[in-house]
Amino acid sequence: MHKKTRQCQLQHKYLCRPQITPQVLKKGMKVKDLVDEYSRAGAFNAGRLAEACKLYCHMIDEDATVGLTLSGAMTPTGMGGILITLIEQGFVDFIISTGANLYHDLHFALNLPVHQGDFRVDDTELYEAGIERIYDIFITDELLLKTDKFIQDVTRGLSITEPISTADFHYHLGKAVLKETPSPQLSFVAQAAKHGVPVFVSSPGDSSIGMNLSYLKLLGEGIIIDTDLDVLQSTAIVFQSKQNGVVSIGGGSPKNFYMQTQPTLAQILDISKGGHDYFIQITTDAPQWGGLSGATPTEAISWGKIKKDQIKNHVVVYSDATIAVPILAGYVISEKKPRKKKRLYDGLTDAVADLKKRVKQR
Repeated sequence: MHKKTRQCQLQHKYLCRPQITPQVLKKGMKVKDLVDEYSRAGAFNAGRLAEACKLYCHMIDEDATVGLTLSGAMTPTGMGGILITLIEQGFVDFIISTGANLYHDLHFALNLPVHQGDFRVDDTELYEAGIERIYDIFITDELLLKTDKFIQDVTRGLSITEPISTADFHYHLGKAVLKETPSPQLSFVAQAAKHGVPVFVSSPGDSSIGMNLSYLKLLGEGIIIDTDLDVLQSTAIVFQSKQNGVVSIGGGSPKNFYMQTQPTLAQILDISKGGHDYFIQITTDAPQWGGLSGATPTEAISWGKIKKDQIKNHVVVYSDATIAVPILAGYVISEKKPRKKKRLYDGLTDAVADLKKRVKQR
């Protein structure tokens, strides 16, 4: 092939997308307008965020079962309010979180103050003052003890003798928040229970909720959390869904817990669905250090976690979640009408039974 012809072919292949022009900012711009400017430029992580916004909308259009994973401690920043809106709109069908996010979510329902703080402080003085720091957020010993008491009181009131999953426990916890706290409308745990959204915690012992449950067990007043049930319930949700997608905020154990549902089906249960259909992650982790928690989308293809023929349905946004998530959620809420809630918690028992039946048939 002639060199010039080859060059023209390659240019046509790689220069087929629109040209970049300077972004235009105007007074009164909405979130949609800003994302459209990101999309028009398509550059760097603003471009990826615009892709994520449109992919999330596509997931909703396709009526995909949408999981949301939440790592770290995002609820103290106020992000729980965003989750509540997504739940109310029917844009999140189940959640996998760290226990810390659920624990700190309870403070708001209990009207316990979470204060703006600063990271440039003397932490020894904070300790002397009975103040705990979450980067630049301050909470107090009193707040922790009152939250602990609420968890203990709720757990003591449960007449449950059989082992339960974290989703089961958090459903009961959310119901108690709805009935017994002054501001349940501020708790995503409560609103998830109200709307039948299962909330799993992939490492239930790794939080203050787990610490309180272990304390009660020491006194002979506790319940038994069976993490195997979490694996079965989350896998059953994916098994029953026609299409699956996730919005992964951060990484960590919650992200991998979601991603592993496909290998659980294919590798362990011999029921292959080919991988998840849609994948959005907002993260600050870099893949070359091995810390991207459950692999990049392309690496995940090798594990059967993501479908190999749908590369355009995978987006990773390298950004602080407190910046990117409000834009992502704000765009979707402005662009899409509320959809009918799937209320997956209501059918969890039947979903696991169907999965068990399928495995026995094989």
